[in-house]
Amino acid sequence: MQVFSCYRGWKKACLLTRAISSTSRRQLSTSFSCKAKRRRKFMPFWQKLWGKAPLYATVKKWVAQFERGDFSTCYAPRRGWHKTVTTPEIIHQIHKLILEYRRIPAKSIAEQLGISRERVGSIIHEDLDMRNLSAKWVPKCLNADQKRQRCQPSDQSLEFLRHDPNDFLLRLVTMVETWLYQYDPEIKQQSMEWRNSGSPRSKPFRVQKSAGKVLASIFWDQDGILLIDYLPRGQTINAEHYSFLLVQMKDISKEKRRGNFKKFVLVLHDNAPSHRALSTQKKLAYLGFQYIDHPPYSPDLAPSDYHLFSGLKKQLKGRHFSSDAEVIEAAVSWLDGLYSSFFLVPCMS
Repeated sequence: MQVFSCYRGWKKACLLTRAISSTSRRQLSTSFSCKAKRRRKFMPFWQKLWGKAPLYATVKKWVAQFERGDFSTCYAPRRGWHKTVTTPEIIHQIHKLILEYRRIPAKSIAEQLGISRERVGSIIHEDLDMRNLSAKWVPKCLNADQKRQRCQPSDQSLEFLRHDPNDFLLRLVTMVETWLYQYDPEIKQQSMEWRNSGSPRSKPFRVQKSAGKVLASIFWDQDGILLIDYLPRGQTINAEHYSFLLVQMKDISKEKRRGNFKKFVLVLHDNAPSHRALSTQKKLAYLGFQYIDHPPYSPDLAPSDYHLFSGLKKQLKGRHFSSDAEVIEAAVSWLDGLYSSFFLVPCMS
């Protein structure tokens, strides 16, 4: 009985009655089943024996429970509001309304069925396990032919991988061009800064990209950068210039990757006109290269677009450069600081 000396609440005291024997509970019931004068007579004795005893009203409730034969120490279930709304029929009706119109508001469902908005949300999230998600925007809606073209280079890459799984990544070279601007406005994420709770947010003006820019052509593989070419001003990249870059890339690769070029090289480039020209195809065959076709409107299949250039552009955004030489120097500095494991990630994904 001493376990009750430090508890006054009914709930906490009941949890500790598990440690009390049935004999002690009967003694407690017998002591408090007598008249009120006799009950009060025992209180000083209990206070002296066990220190600070529980309240008289609390012990009286225990006695009433013990007299009913209830010696349970668990919480009694509460009689809450009966959920008459969450029935299989209501759940089926809500599911049917959602399937008929996926964008139907929860408020409209509540008005049609005559139930609360909170109950509709609970049924949708808990019983139907559904979420309200927005659409993911894609660059272009592809037709059936373009979707079929997306499968062809993937099947071609899988065929190369099955034929020679050990040397596939060693012989894969990715090439793509991108524009590097002297000023490229920073993205919204880069403008985030710490402020006090009452401070207003900054409101930068919308600016355009600078007219000064340089075209960078980058060849890289799983071990790092092979060749970077920056097109001079006033020139355009055509089949002749691209063929010259392929020859230059092969010469540099023989020095940097001597063991990887014993077999033919797999070149992954986009479908730009200079890459698809007949003279370029002949130059690839002459050099012993074999290209992997790239489908149109598919930046997610080009490792340079979703992996390499995203980090490079992020480093250059928001910075002002006075000349093309400064842009080139900043790009080279960032590319030289990359580890070899950085280039292996997109090849494995």
